[in-house]
Amino acid sequence: MLKLIALVQTWNTNEEGATAIEYGLIAAAIALAIAGVVFTLGGKVETTFTEIDAAMPQ
Repeated sequence: MLKLIALVQTWNTNEEGATAIEYGLIAAAIALAIAGVVFTLGGKVETTFTEIDAAMPQ
């Protein structure tokens, strides 16, 4: 019975898995933010480069 209690206490204090999940969630949030910015500004950047290309002499 003492081994079971010790196992539960060890499992309860082990936070490595929780930390890994938190870092994963942070990375996913950053990736979504980057994707949102690229999706929002992608067309504007393409238009700007097209205008610059058209303005350059051939």
